[in-house]
Order: sequence, then C-alpha cells, then structure tokens
Amino acid sequence: MLTISLVLLVEHTTGSYAQAGAAAAVTGVAMALCAPRAGRLADRHGQRAVLVPGVALHALSVCALVVLALAHAPAWALLATAVPAGATVPQIGPMVRSRWAVALSDPAGGGTPLMQTAAAFESVTDEFTFVVGPILATALCTGLHPAAGLIAEAALTLAGGWLFAAQHGTLPPPHGTDEGGGRHRASALSAPGLRALVAAFVGIGAVFGGMQVSVTAVTQEAGHPGLSGLVYGTFAAGNMLAGVAYGALPWRHSPRRRLLTAYGALTLACVPLWAADALPLVGGLVLVVGLCIAPALITGYTLVEALVPASARTEAFTWLTGGVALGQAAAVTAAGLLADGVGAHAAFFVPLTGTAAAFAMIAMLREHLLPQSSPVPGVGVIGHRQAVMVD
Repeated sequence: MLTISLVLLVEHTTGSYAQAGAAAAVTGVAMALCAPRAGRLADRHGQRAVLVPGVALHALSVCALVVLALAHAPAWALLATAVPAGATVPQIGPMVRSRWAVALSDPAGGGTPLMQTAAAFESVTDEFTFVVGPILATALCTGLHPAAGLIAEAALTLAGGWLFAAQHGTLPPPHGTDEGGGRHRASALSAPGLRALVAAFVGIGAVFGGMQVSVTAVTQEAGHPGLSGLVYGTFAAGNMLAGVAYGALPWRHSPRRRLLTAYGALTLACVPLWAADALPLVGGLVLVVGLCIAPALITGYTLVEALVPASARTEAFTWLTGGVALGQAAAVTAAGLLADGVGAHAAFFVPLTGTAAAFAMIAMLREHLLPQSSPVPGVGVIGHRQAVMVD
C-alpha cells in the first residue's frame, strides 16, 4: 500500500507523476539501503529488538509525509521526509522467511524440500496483500480522502508489526558473533550466489514499480482512474495463482535452471505491454506477467537456504527485499518521467528494460547459483571405505 498510496497522494497535491514517482523512489532507495542493515541487526540481536521500535518510527514518518503533502510543502521537504519513511519499513517478510528456514532446517545440515513449499506459501500470502492492498489503497484515496491510503498503511503496519513481534515461539536465536566466536561476522552479501540473486530481484522490482505507475497512468488516460487498483490487482492475482501451483508441484530440474527459465519467460511477457491500448487487453497482459513473477521469486528465496549460512539468513532475505525496493525505486522514477513526457503506454518499457538487463546479468553469474558442495575426490582417485575394527 505504501508506494501506490504515496503516488496517488503526491500526484493529487502536485499534479505531477514525475514528482510522485520521485517521492516513491526516494522511499524505495532508503528501504533498499537500510533493509540489509536491519536484517543484520535482527540476526545479531534478535528480531523483536529491531521490529518493535522500527514500526513505531515508520508510522510516525508516514504521518509526517501526509501532513507535508496536504500542506503543499516544497518538493525537497517531501523527499527528505520520504527517506525515514522508507528506511523504517519493517522487514517482516524476510523475518518470516528466516523463521521458516529455522523451523524446517534439516538437523543434518542440508536443505529440505519443505522449504520450497514454505517459500511458495509466503509468496502466495505476499501476493494476496498485493491483490488487496492496491485495491484498498485506491478505494481509500479516491473514495474517501487522498491521504486515507497512507494513514491506513501506517496503522496496519504498526498493529501488524507489534502483533508479529509478540510471537515468541518461532523466534530464531540471535547470532551475536560468528561461528568461531569472533566479534564481527561477514556480510551475507559476501556470498557470490546472493549477489546474483540480488541482481535478479532488482529486475523483479522494476516490474513492480513500472507496473504501479504505468497502470495508474493508463487507467487515468482512459478516463477510469478508479480501476488502477483493480488492474494492478489482476497482476498480483496472477502472481498469487502461480505461487499456489509452483508450491504444489514437484520439480525435477535444479533451482538454478528453474530461475533462468522463469526469468526468461518474465522478460518475454513484458514485451507486448506497451502496445496494449484497451484496458481489458492491458489487464490480460499484466495477468500473464504476474504468472511469471512467482516462479522467479520463489526459486530465489529457496536458493538462499543453500547459498547463505543460517547465521546470516535474515540479512540475506533483506538484501533480496532491498533489491526489489531498489528496482522499484528506479522504475517508478523512470516510468513517471515517461508517463509525463511521452505518454502513459511508454511507461511499460520500464518493466521490459529492467527484466532484460537483469536476465542478462544472472545468465552471466549463473555459475554462482550452485550450492557450495563438500569436496569430492579428484578425477581418477578411488575412494575407500572407512576402516572398521574387527576381532
């Protein structure tokens, strides 16, 4: 709800999609930069210690944004206030996934097939909020008050964040030091595979951000601004349906191959968006794009378990969330500029450009997406069984 509510409020008070996109972009960049730090602190000191004060600061920052926007404050004031609003976005999604990874961990130290199902379940519940959230935010902003969407986001985040923090039974143990007892622990980003995944998630963020601005601009150009939440909800519904199917089906191919296949399909699905002129056709095409999002997201989250040690998993998940936020921030800015300067449909080039660039990047880094395996005997060396005692 945060990004689309902010876009709708700032566009209402300024009349500019570019300024609205810039405010949303600053929020996304601040989140992308601060989310990994919040995840690292949660790994080290525990989730509750980070979450409880974080949601309170976020609610206060969002309320300050509302006051400034309604007072027609200058652009620099809005952008400055958007920084703490984004920086304090609570990383509940990565924290939930970290709890799943602990709850489903294999005592022998390996991965578990249930983690893919858990990742799919999380994707489905996430996408349910992406279905309901934009529709609710649009309805509140257009039917009640332009600031109602942001106020509801702040209230829901505060209540939900504190309720989640109160769940003590599933809290992962804090890792104050590294496994060797040292004072400092290496960042999760030191894993080459995670860096490849971050590139993939930046492209996914470009789809989310580009869709939000593009769909809003297209529906307003067509004279039906109230349908923006419904059309964007169609995109999220496709994501949710694909998540259900992906989690239920057994897969024979490796996660790396599934990620490359899903990402290639996502890039192709973004190609015809700019040419769609009727709203029903736009809705059908964004549904197809949504169907391609979930497999890439779920596979990426599943790979984290194999590529990153347990002591840095929350941080790893926040790097992926931050990658989405960074891609979203760049996309809403570019899409806003294209919508204002060229036309609403031109903004659909942003998801295509973002996914194509990210697909090329993960194809080059695909060797890093293989889990680290234990050493094996070299070629031509015969392995022997371990000696046993006999009498």
